Amino acid sequence: MTSIEHHLGFPKSRSITISRRLQERGVLPLGGPGIAPELDAHDVVSLIIALAADTALHEAPDAVARYRSLTPGGVDLTGAPDSIDTAGRALDVIADVAIHGEADLLRRDRIEVVGNWPEVTIYDATSGHTERFVPVGALAANWQANGHRKSTTINASAFVDVIQDLFRKES
Repeated sequence: MTSIEHHLGFPKSRSITISRRLQERGVLPLGGPGIAPELDAHDVVSLIIALAADTALHEAPDAVARYRSLTPGGVDLTGAPDSIDTAGRALDVIADVAIHGEADLLRRDRIEVVGNWPEVTIYDATSGHTERFVPVGALAANWQANGHRKSTTINASAFVDVIQDLFRKES
């Protein structure tokens, strides 16, 4: 939680509250009496999604499932090859590269999580490509709700730093 607060700026108290709610609903693993839960990178990505979506506490577990299942451009992935990623898998891949790969290539990218409708956007600074993940059937280029757009932008460098702080083994 300290690493998330330090690098991403989400208050530790909010991270603890959200993680408890995610544990209660089985999204994150529970620890034993006096033993902290063992989180993997997938779990940390789920916690970051819940924090960035900035939902009400009781909505956090459902928000994680909803945001993880978003598809590129809102396409239906039924029958599609596994190489086409959902938002959750794309973020898990970024986390995996942070642990095992050449993370410096990711440091200029940005991850944006929209709070008032489900959308995750990944800006690839190297290629200039933007991938918008939205619910199946939604038009990624269209405004998804009335009113303002509220989003949290995460610098991929900070995302990588969190993942590396928690999981990268010293050589």
